[in-house]
Amino acid sequence: MSQPQPPKLPPSGSDPITLEVVDLMARMVALFHKEYEEAAAARSLTGAQAKVLGLLRLGPLPMRQIAQTLSCEPSNITGIVDRLELRGLVERQADPADRRIKLVAPTEAGGAASTELRESLRFAREPLASLAPDERTQLRDLMRRIIDGAEQEQRPPRQATASGNRG
Repeated sequence: MSQPQPPKLPPSGSDPITLEVVDLMARMVALFHKEYEEAAAARSLTGAQAKVLGLLRLGPLPMRQIAQTLSCEPSNITGIVDRLELRGLVERQADPADRRIKLVAPTEAGGAASTELRESLRFAREPLASLAPDERTQLRDLMRRIIDGAEQEQRPPRQATASGNRG
């Protein structure tokens, strides 16, 4: 008589719960994106302009880093920054560490616009308020783990050095 076999598990990432979570995340992103675009448009900003202002909340950034973060060509960022600069929302500055690098910094008006835009987004704030503080903390921690794992998977593998050692 043969031993009963344990049930076969689906390949990693294709179990029903994971698939449902992926679908829910896609719905959440779509809802957030829709509200974000509407909030930007209400302030006469494109979504891309609003995203650049949002990135600059923490301080000046090199244009190349903005392009990498938004997954677009540096020439696209140049046009976006040009339009934001014309409106007095950002300014270009030379990087004090390397004057060849141009930083983009929010002006006072740009910082205020970014703050106003962010505060206008009701999408997650209201539903999150219905969660207990410990549930919000748990959700934040889980989201960080998911994002950290996804970012690690997207990093290119380190190139071997000339001596064959990993760099």
